[in-house]
Amino acid sequence: MKFVREVPLEFEEKAEAPVAGNGLKAGDRVLVDIFDGEKFVDIVGISKGKGFQGVVKRHHFGGGPKSHGSMFQITGSIGSSAFPSRVFKGMRMSGHMGNARVTARNLRVLGLDKDDNLLVVEGSVPGPNGGYLVIMKAKKPPRERRGFAGAATVDPLKAAKRAAKKG
Repeated sequence: MKFVREVPLEFEEKAEAPVAGNGLKAGDRVLVDIFDGEKFVDIVGISKGKGFQGVVKRHHFGGGPKSHGSMFQITGSIGSSAFPSRVFKGMRMSGHMGNARVTARNLRVLGLDKDDNLLVVEGSVPGPNGGYLVIMKAKKPPRERRGFAGAATVDPLKAAKRAAKKG
């Protein structure tokens, strides 16, 4: 084992499961079948470390002119002169980029392979290939509204006509 992580788990109330601890002990394996029936998950990982980067790559600054001998990837002016005679806190500058904890929220679950213990999600997950992830049920899943989250689309005109016929 590379590391041990404590994660919160939710179980349905079952008569055969003991009340204290729900039948789980420290060191038990938690497999992918706990996500059976879930539509969305949150995935936490450590993003790829990029080292020290300039403002163009780190904060997507435009840079300066690319010709006539100018340095085109420098920051430029960062503060005022007379007032307030200082640089504001939080100024976007060059520095360390990546290697931070990132949470990808509300990734749609496309499939579950219980034999190989695999979870298939739609979209990208943070971190390098072969990196470790913590997968949780979505904390705030998107509301099911018309045309989203797999909900059947409802035509309000047809619904109103149907209600008028019944009434």
